[in-house]
Amino acid sequence: MIKLIQITDPHLTLPGETLFGLDPHARLDACLDHVAKHHGDVDLVIVTGDLTHDGEPAAYAALAERLGGFALPFRLMLGNHDDRGRFAAAFPALAPDGGFFQGFVDTAEGRLILLDTLEAGRVEGHLSPERLHWLDRTLAGTGGRPAFVFMHHPPFPIHVPALDAVRLADAERFAAVLARHENVRHIFAGHVHRPSAGTWNGIGFTTLFGTCQQSAALFSENRFETSLEPPSYGVVFIDAATVTVHFVSFMA
Repeated sequence: MIKLIQITDPHLTLPGETLFGLDPHARLDACLDHVAKHHGDVDLVIVTGDLTHDGEPAAYAALAERLGGFALPFRLMLGNHDDRGRFAAAFPALAPDGGFFQGFVDTAEGRLILLDTLEAGRVEGHLSPERLHWLDRTLAGTGGRPAFVFMHHPPFPIHVPALDAVRLADAERFAAVLARHENVRHIFAGHVHRPSAGTWNGIGFTTLFGTCQQSAALFSENRFETSLEPPSYGVVFIDAATVTVHFVSFMA
């Protein structure tokens, strides 16, 4: 069995600035402190994008400073609010793969694939031919072992119209790559700031609340509204038979 933590959508502002009346830096601190206190046995912590709200260098610098004292292994991913160049400047040790911040981690239960869906200047996610080819090669390299995909933009609808409008735009091409290999067991996504779970083309999926603001659950209205529901993170247990995800609140 392996144990993972998924954190998503910190939306860090310039230090000292609030977002929707909330302090995203304090909230991320509370999340990281809670994870460190209760999950010292975790195999990997994955932050699935929108690390910052506007991609400012000072926001990335604040994140780098925080993570410098974080003792658990972690990987960072990018979302539509991020900036690749400024992220790279703040984290010079994290070299991009073909210009994209993506990669994979092989574990006792299979391959964790971290897929970059950021398209600069767009809210919805995109996968260029280069990224789809990289995904195809990375899945082929599993030798048929299970694979688990982490991505910022969900390819599946969650039936909140305003959020579904800005999901992964290349969902059909993405699905075709997965279908060729038939070994992806679960997709973990961010972006929507809502907890949801289900199956898409026979593959399990989950999404999470972010660590700062949330999205309102408007299922019958095609408009976006911010919600101040409490934040949480995901605790994931994977073994040969099951994928289990717990949604854990970290603020009183």
